[in-house]
Amino acid sequence: MPSSFFTLVHSNNQARAGLIKTVHGEIETPIFMPVGTRGSVKTMTQTDLENIGAQIILGNTYHLYLRPGHELVAKMGGLHKFMAWDRPILTDSGGYQVFSLSEINKVSEEGVRFQSHIDGSYHLIGPEKSMEIQKALGSDIVMAFDECPALPASVERLRSSMELTLRWAQRCRLSSLHPHQHLFGIVQGGLHHDLRKECLERLQEMGFAGYALGGLSVGEKNEEMVEFCANFVPTMPASVPRYLMGVGTPLDILQGVKNGIDMFDCVLPTRNARNGQFLTRHGPLNIKNAKFLEDKLPPDPTCDCMVCQRYSRAYIRHLYNVGEYLAGQLITYHNLYFYLSLMRQIRLAILNNTFDDFFVNFYNDYSSNSWMDK
Repeated sequence: MPSSFFTLVHSNNQARAGLIKTVHGEIETPIFMPVGTRGSVKTMTQTDLENIGAQIILGNTYHLYLRPGHELVAKMGGLHKFMAWDRPILTDSGGYQVFSLSEINKVSEEGVRFQSHIDGSYHLIGPEKSMEIQKALGSDIVMAFDECPALPASVERLRSSMELTLRWAQRCRLSSLHPHQHLFGIVQGGLHHDLRKECLERLQEMGFAGYALGGLSVGEKNEEMVEFCANFVPTMPASVPRYLMGVGTPLDILQGVKNGIDMFDCVLPTRNARNGQFLTRHGPLNIKNAKFLEDKLPPDPTCDCMVCQRYSRAYIRHLYNVGEYLAGQLITYHNLYFYLSLMRQIRLAILNNTFDDFFVNFYNDYSSNSWMDK
């Protein structure tokens, strides 16, 4: 594994600014990755993503395996060419999707046998199959196949899941990938520091290009996740990227950076957009609210994205209420712009040794929700 893959540029207490280098471009961390589940970030064109400064996006192994199929994507030249995106891509392993479909799957040493949510057909994805799919997709960062138990769970259940994840991780390490691909290990163990520590140490013995925290934001209280990360993340290797999977809100990300996390992904900005919610520094704005019926202000007067520079709350509320697709497009554009702009501000604050002040100011602004209803 090339040592130049990740460079730690600067630290401000535990908060880190780094640089990830891939064949499809460099990624300045900390970074938020928009989720492009089926090879598309919902309602966003690739030009939109470039315009808002997306450096890397996430694709979903499970969904791309079912449709259109990884063999087809490979024939089309890989996911980058298939979706006309020449910047980095991370693909998850499919493990979380299988977890979320727990009523129609069966976990064994071999892998996970499940029924397609599309047509009910049966499939098996294990470590080797996950690596085969992700190799065909040609992503820059590949995630090891893991089991993601729901919380709360017993220590016995968590240890069993951790041991299975470790055995699967070893099989992933032995699988063939393209030379440009970097494999990340996933640390499991619930909220138990000792299990997570053991899992991380055993993954380090195998050797991965980065380490992700999985199995969080899956049923535990938010304050439990925050406390766990504050204690555990600083113990993770400093020389490789640290990735907090599937998290989260702007405050979750801010807290994650404070604890030393480098990479984030979450469907929240796109999902909440489809429900009519703008995310802003001063808290969320629900455009459905009747008080915006005649409101000529932009959705967020403090934002310089093209949506807030051009459109009024009243107009976007109208679009949403009559079911126009443009409403989802505009809110999604703003929400992702807000997230990526937040990451740039965070990185600058780290480089300037002012992150603690930024943390307090942003936290207070967002929590106050000073000029709109939740």
